[in-house]
Amino acid sequence: MKQGFRLSLLGAALVFAAQVHAGTLTVNIAFKGANQRAFWDTAIAEFEKANPDVNVKAAFIEEEAYKVQLPGWLISEAPDIVKWHEGERMRYYVERGLLEDLSGDWQKNGWNASLASLKEPSSYGSKQYALPTDYFSWGMFYRKDLFDKVGIKGEPRTWDEFLDACKKLKAAGIAPIAVGGRDSWTLAAWFDYIDLRLNGYAFHMQLMNGKVPYTDARVKKVYEAWKVLIDNKYFVDNPLAYTLDSSQPLLIQGQAAMMLMGSFIAGALPDTVKPKVGYFQFPLMDPKIQVAEDGSADCLNIPVKAKNKVDARRFLAFMSKPEMDGRWAKAFGSLPANNQATVSDDPFTKTGFNILSNTKGGIAQFYDRDMTKEMADEGMKGMQRFISDPSTLDQVLAHLEETRTRIYK
Repeated sequence: MKQGFRLSLLGAALVFAAQVHAGTLTVNIAFKGANQRAFWDTAIAEFEKANPDVNVKAAFIEEEAYKVQLPGWLISEAPDIVKWHEGERMRYYVERGLLEDLSGDWQKNGWNASLASLKEPSSYGSKQYALPTDYFSWGMFYRKDLFDKVGIKGEPRTWDEFLDACKKLKAAGIAPIAVGGRDSWTLAAWFDYIDLRLNGYAFHMQLMNGKVPYTDARVKKVYEAWKVLIDNKYFVDNPLAYTLDSSQPLLIQGQAAMMLMGSFIAGALPDTVKPKVGYFQFPLMDPKIQVAEDGSADCLNIPVKAKNKVDARRFLAFMSKPEMDGRWAKAFGSLPANNQATVSDDPFTKTGFNILSNTKGGIAQFYDRDMTKEMADEGMKGMQRFISDPSTLDQVLAHLEETRTRIYK
């Protein structure tokens, strides 16, 4: 009995010790849709099983709210891991000393080889501050059945073919294009693509870097091409009333025929609708301009003020494994960052992969991921004003030029 009592005390002591030393890892996650939430729940459970000394506390936040709250977390009570975006979005916080240097993890985990294609957007100066998780293409989702209904033969490859398709859809009483302009970044996709198609990658990146006046005729040409779609009422009525989440059902239910969006929305398409939906490259507008694309990448970061950086690094190493990264990309309708991971056989993912892998003219991140935050915010507000009233274009561009001059002086 004495020996049994001693064993019981020893067991209790071991359990207590395990609880004392068990690490709590806090993770703040932006997500969209049940498929993404399900992936995270499974991945966290698998990490905890492989690392029984770590208890993960995950906070799931809707993506638009997440963007607003992130700065406050980083400067005050930071979680141990945040999900964020590569490129300028990441560099903005690195410049302010808010994200942990992960260069040693890149070396230790072999990421210099397995994540080589996304090392540049993960870097600031000569150091790396992110674990890239996935990247995705942008293009036109469309309803094949609606195209067939109005006699559109094949996917539009040129701007004239695209405008002709819009005209046929409009005449048949179908909204040609859905857009969630209340989320201003959805409008930025239209600016990006028209600019890349009319002016090319080099000019686009000069504009993103504040080196081109917004009163430049080439910038106005982008808005004038966009204005043709607005004047002909090819977008859904009152586009500023819709967010992405409320505009996507218009495509799913067949009330709108097309939507310019990243391939990540494919995961939210119902199985009954997927066979009716196609995905094509944004049309060519000037045959003299080499085709460039947006290819946005997401990542995980460790805040400088994180309390449990040891376990945070273990979590990043776990999530970077090829098998895990491949599952991540499949759940998110994107492409895996790890070049050893399997690419999903999903048709939207395969089309996106072909678009990006065959792009010769350059790959940008995205409007508000390539530009300093203050300028991007003002630019997207200007787009909302322009969509609301295209006659204000000159005033919008004049205001953006004043803003550019102040920011980049």
